[in-house]
Amino acid sequence: MRVVSLLPSATEIVFAIGAEASLVGVTHECDFPPAAAQIPSLTRSHIPAGMSSAQIDAAVSASLNSLGSLYELDFERLEALKPDLILTQRLCDVCAASFDRVQDAVSKLPWGPQVLNLEPHSLADVLGTIQTVGGALGRGEAAQKVVASLRARIEAVRERSAGATRRPRVLCLEWVDPPFCAGHWVPELIDIAGGRCDLGNLHRPSTRVDWSRVVRSAPEVIVLTCCGYTLARCAADGEVLARFPGAQDLPAVREGSVYATDGSAYFSRPGPRLVESLEILAHIVHPQLFPAPRLAHAFSRLDLARPVSSP
Repeated sequence: MRVVSLLPSATEIVFAIGAEASLVGVTHECDFPPAAAQIPSLTRSHIPAGMSSAQIDAAVSASLNSLGSLYELDFERLEALKPDLILTQRLCDVCAASFDRVQDAVSKLPWGPQVLNLEPHSLADVLGTIQTVGGALGRGEAAQKVVASLRARIEAVRERSAGATRRPRVLCLEWVDPPFCAGHWVPELIDIAGGRCDLGNLHRPSTRVDWSRVVRSAPEVIVLTCCGYTLARCAADGEVLARFPGAQDLPAVREGSVYATDGSAYFSRPGPRLVESLEILAHIVHPQLFPAPRLAHAFSRLDLARPVSSP
């Protein structure tokens, strides 16, 4: 079977179940495992590099309104690769090529490849997509083994966090400027890790949140999980957050409990590494219960507190 993956998380799933030899095309964002970057890319972004987060947010809205998609799909290359199966999603137009654009392209391919839509909203859904992809690629048994291993790790975190004496208020921000509180599976990860999610959108898309609500919620831990950002880029937005009105009075900022993460690699991708995201979060929320995961460039603590000026 010849497979095209138009979703980084789907590419990771294909590798995880040992079916990477079937991949003939991926996206420009498919970078894990490293071998994925050697597979022909079929997409490019309409959003220019070098923009601030606020500028990116405006450009995303403008691109969706004018073009209907943030990504260009290389139809000629798609046609030349002659895939039997295309893995895509309808969950979020910001995360991957528009589902409608993909369907339109597929309708022009005379052999009619199968299109498999992956649309997980919860942690259970994500595990289900691994089994779905495994079934489609004839790797059902391998997929079941991967899912069993991931479930065991999830339950290990759940059991250990149950012993925590308190559940701190945790805010995961999927975007900083403007602020978006995380949705879908992230509030679930916070709960399993032993935190309390007062601002979040459980099993629904992330939503923009008024900064005044963040201030009123007084988060004790803030985790920046900026979608599409590396750790370094996410950490830079911590400085943006530090300048927001009232930010210096937030318990998380005062106590040095603000963290940047590699959102692109972990929290934003509904694939196998979501369990590593959970383990990162568990360590951040309850470091006395969970040792730091050995993941290079996955997360870092930010010191955003500013010295109080003398009168």
